[in-house]
Amino acid sequence: MTELMYLDDPEIREFTASVTESIDDTGIVLDRTAFYPGGGGQPADTGTLEIPGERLVITGMKRIDGKVLHLTEAGIALPVPGTAVTGRIDWEVRYRLMRTHTAMHVLCGVVFKEYGAQVTGGNMGLERARMDFELEDLSEARIQHIEERCNEVISESRPVSWKTLSREEAFQIPDLIRTKINLLPEHIQEVRVVEIEGLDIQADGGTHVRSTAEVGGLKIVGTRSKGKSNKRLEIEIVDPQR
Repeated sequence: MTELMYLDDPEIREFTASVTESIDDTGIVLDRTAFYPGGGGQPADTGTLEIPGERLVITGMKRIDGKVLHLTEAGIALPVPGTAVTGRIDWEVRYRLMRTHTAMHVLCGVVFKEYGAQVTGGNMGLERARMDFELEDLSEARIQHIEERCNEVISESRPVSWKTLSREEAFQIPDLIRTKINLLPEHIQEVRVVEIEGLDIQADGGTHVRSTAEVGGLKIVGTRSKGKSNKRLEIEIVDPQR
């Protein structure tokens, strides 16, 4: 099993590791990695792996049979098992996604606290993110209230923390699963829990900033009705004022 370094420290930008396997001439498995392989609506990391005399561009990530693959350009000779590598994350991209991911949890927490609405879907990219909620009413006044409340939370510099619990411990937390459908497979016996102090706590395997202040701000830039009781909010993050 690859040690997933980002679970404990999402701020790791550079790391050393050893190749354990190369698969299909395009994927490299390492004994440990700080690259996020994607999932939960958060895109996979990109960056580079460096070996003596060569620099491999990592174009994406993939999970196959429980293995985490670092994908490279096709046709490149891959390092053999035992080769030492230095990994470097594309930090500008990763950090923006971390800020966006935390912003989505702020949005989720505010909507749940204010209206008790569960999440029915979500996704994020570098420019904007979306979340769908089990809501009937999405008036202009409500949209404005949600945005204002989110930015209040962000400006309060609330700590963001994470820990791993047994499945039994995790499911004793009220409202841990905020999605309409429980997407946590039964075979997962350890659950990573992400908490925004005083606002939101839920099962999550992605990367986040350590304080809401790092998000900067949140702007609702679009809405869409996905059905009578299913409404979409599209958001963008706002860079912190210097």
